[in-house]
Amino acid sequence: MTSERIERALAHATHTTAVRFESGALAAVGETFAASFPGAGAQIVADGNTEAAAGQAVRASLREAGVGLEEGLVFPARPTLYAGYERVPEIVEVLEGSEAVPVAVGSGTLNDLVKRAAFELERPYMVVATAASMDGYAAYGASLAKDGHKQTLSCPAPRAVVADLDVLAAAPAAMTASGYGDLLGKVTAGADWLFADALGVEPIDDLSWGLVQEPLRASIGRPAALAHGDLGAMESLVEGLVMSGVAMQAYASSRPASGSEHQFSHLWEMEGLGRDLDPPLSHGYKVGLGSIAIAALYERLLERDLSALDIDACRHAWPSFPDLETRAHAAHPLLGDVAVAQLAGKYVDADGLADRLERLTVAWPALRERLAGQLLPATELRDMLAAAGCPTTPEEVGLTREELKATYARSQMIRSRYTVLDVAVETGLLEPCVEELFAPGGYWAQH
Repeated sequence: MTSERIERALAHATHTTAVRFESGALAAVGETFAASFPGAGAQIVADGNTEAAAGQAVRASLREAGVGLEEGLVFPARPTLYAGYERVPEIVEVLEGSEAVPVAVGSGTLNDLVKRAAFELERPYMVVATAASMDGYAAYGASLAKDGHKQTLSCPAPRAVVADLDVLAAAPAAMTASGYGDLLGKVTAGADWLFADALGVEPIDDLSWGLVQEPLRASIGRPAALAHGDLGAMESLVEGLVMSGVAMQAYASSRPASGSEHQFSHLWEMEGLGRDLDPPLSHGYKVGLGSIAIAALYERLLERDLSALDIDACRHAWPSFPDLETRAHAAHPLLGDVAVAQLAGKYVDADGLADRLERLTVAWPALRERLAGQLLPATELRDMLAAAGCPTTPEEVGLTREELKATYARSQMIRSRYTVLDVAVETGLLEPCVEELFAPGGYWAQH
């Protein structure tokens, strides 16, 4: 069983042909595998935790369906497996001993590692979800640490996804909260795409926009029930997460589901925030905090009349790219080259900036109304995240207020995607808006 919404969405997916999520879905793993990979054998990759949660049931279902099982790989339960590329060759070495189809039994890290390993072996794969912890199950690409920083490596989405709601509900509460935080970020990600569309940077794709935004409010609407293990709330969350993955797959980019809130998370991940914890600080927790931070920035920006912007002043204050390179290296002593490369992907010269800001002044009245309809107040996002069990302050994730404050400017530099951070930089409003957020009466001064 899967929702009608996901069934319709799969018609637009490029690689995933089957998604099954319901209570008791583990029993259908074999049937789903046999239909998706006729005549193929299976090779399971899990860790000690996911093996205990679902591994034996997956094997039993595969055997019952007549699927041959090759020897797989089970990583230790502790320390928690990290999403580092160095694990991919280990998986490849085991998988290349046969022609079987890899079956990832796990959540985000295992899924991404197996996804990339299958790609390097030029094989399709299947994933059996064990936690509703992120939106990448049905997504194109794998988010892995490689060459010193977190990046999205190319690889197709799984051909089949199975998620047993009973297994997901029994997962650690922190993992469900992480998935909630990741999904909540689609609110601000959508606002960022509205900006990019209005300014002619990246037009909105109606199909992938609808896949994410249509179910979003319902999927994030019951955080307290989700935290208490309500299966209906879990089903809504999973639907939203899967739909986001299918949207990224259909669009061949994470743009439909990732904006400036993810830039906060990616910067912190690249710099190792919480990596020394066991389990490590989750991606969704960082996205959730980033969503609050960006929503608060939007509130400051929406108070301003950008239709009256002084374009000449912005043009004259705009740095040359060599000046920008210097600033990037100063802001990112360890990641300067990464920042420069990303900035190069979205930089415009002073004339290009003036053209863009002229477009902004004309579009602002209607755009501001659309943004206000898309966004939720920072305080409301905070309360929703807290109800789901997510951290909502920088101190809870190991950051000082000064470090959070600096993240606004620093995160704008580490990704070429155009977001509200770029709008604020180009209009000269990022620094004053951020100062207001941390000044008496500002969001971060109050909370």
